[in-house]
Amino acid sequence: MNSRAGAHVVLAVRDIDKGRRAAAELPGSTEVRHLDVSSLASVRSFADGWSGDLDILINNAGIMMVPKGRTADGFELQMGTNYLGAFALTTLLLPHVRDAPTSRVVSVSSQAHNAGKIDLGDLGGTLGRYNALRDYGNSMLAKVYFTNELQRRLEGTGSGIRAITAHPGIARTGLGDHATGFTKVFLHATLWTFNDVEHGARSIPYAATAADVPGGSYVGPDRMGHLRGNPEIHQPGRSANDPELGPALWDASTRLISADSRSI
Repeated sequence: MNSRAGAHVVLAVRDIDKGRRAAAELPGSTEVRHLDVSSLASVRSFADGWSGDLDILINNAGIMMVPKGRTADGFELQMGTNYLGAFALTTLLLPHVRDAPTSRVVSVSSQAHNAGKIDLGDLGGTLGRYNALRDYGNSMLAKVYFTNELQRRLEGTGSGIRAITAHPGIARTGLGDHATGFTKVFLHATLWTFNDVEHGARSIPYAATAADVPGGSYVGPDRMGHLRGNPEIHQPGRSANDPELGPALWDASTRLISADSRSI
């Protein structure tokens, strides 16, 4: 996971120049490759260009409460970027992930999944009226269900790979800069009380490397509603507890992106 610990880290980024600047600050072995998860063509090109084993896949890319928009494939921008791109990337790269107890697929979600709802009849988010916060929550909830369903399928094949969801709580980054109205006022007024960037990021390497994190875990901060602090295993919201929705979401996602995930 960490180049300092001897891993070869591939930064899959939309902006190559920014990726190279980030890689230059990391010790050890790094590599920068182009990937725009809001574009299925880019996802497929990245996956087609991958060779060799993969130990840890982290689905980290995301956008939050952006103005109404659509991806190049016609999906609502947040669902297409945060979830459908990650789903497509994972299903295409999974054959490269080594079947070992140390191998992980970590998908980054948010406590905003509690405000989400999965509409299988409009998974691409193109039919209903757009609401930035609700639609963000929808994409985060889809990630939780996807990760749990991936874990169920991995266990069903006897695989040792672990699928884990991680979230940063609320961290003081620029991710919410597009927020408007009450949400913008709330974020600007309260962000000082929540995680700094370093603490917000800790849940992800913890989920990716800690030996005692079981597959299917939900990892986030340990304090104040799981919005700040150090990483621990806790439970997602009740909105993520429908046992029938995971398989149905997987099938609907597969149809929507035409990814060949039938063997998983």
